[in-house]
Amino acid sequence: MKKHFFYVFCLSLILLLPNSIHAQDSGLIDVYGDWSAFAIKENGKDACYLGSQATKSEGKYSKRGDVLFLVTHRPADKAMGVINFQTGYTFKQGTSAIITIGDDNFSLFTEGSDGWAKDGATDKAIVNAMIRGAQMMIKGTSSRGTKTTDTFSLKGFTAAYKAASKACKI
Repeated sequence: MKKHFFYVFCLSLILLLPNSIHAQDSGLIDVYGDWSAFAIKENGKDACYLGSQATKSEGKYSKRGDVLFLVTHRPADKAMGVINFQTGYTFKQGTSAIITIGDDNFSLFTEGSDGWAKDGATDKAIVNAMIRGAQMMIKGTSSRGTKTTDTFSLKGFTAAYKAASKACKI
């Protein structure tokens, strides 16, 4: 799970400081609507991912980090379409984050500032819902008890997912 910090760093560079120098260093494939796709090497192995920042964040908090959603492929590890929600705060211990896409709801287990699907089948179901959807909302609770709702546009998700999948030969 610690590898996600590298992805968050690269994604933050692209989303917050977009220019060609950062794009080349980060492995940016392209930007598709509200989603960016990347292809990199990790210890000589292909890794591809796509990510986006929340378009809207709600909650009664005074300070919060970046709110990001990532989908990662690591073909050598047989890990495809692994989702990761970065909430920008530490989750309340023992709580879940809830994703809503259209009429579909999914529960993520939380650890630190991350939310993850419980297994590969849930990752796949979330990705499929994202492909069909237009918007995704995620509700969570911080370690201080603050309830938050983050909204992500899914505009460009399918194109970014296809680009990352092609780059990793999936």
